[in-house]
Amino acid sequence: MKKTYRIKKNEEFQQVFQHGESFANRQLVLYYLKKKDQPHFRIGLSVSKKIGNAVMRNQIKRYLRQAFHELETQIKPDYDFVIIARKPTHKMGFHEIKSSLTHVLYKSRLLDKKMRN
Repeated sequence: MKKTYRIKKNEEFQQVFQHGESFANRQLVLYYLKKKDQPHFRIGLSVSKKIGNAVMRNQIKRYLRQAFHELETQIKPDYDFVIIARKPTHKMGFHEIKSSLTHVLYKSRLLDKKMRN
């Protein structure tokens, strides 16, 4: 995933938290904020130190970025997303994390139905 598709600045994270909406399941918390005139969605990832060491946290972030990359054509483009990983994600593999992310996006109505398989 290109770096231009990532949220890095604290102000951008705070804007999504304060003005956006959220949905959660046991593994992930999704915050999202609609941004007009944005050609592609952007994501910000947050994995707490409570989840594991740096290797584990980076692996979870790689899995989430890859899942977003694979779902790229199905996700509505004009949103900023912030994903917060919860404790159960440290025991999950890529396909489980992707499934959990798909569930959260679907329940939040952020997947285009015409694009879904």
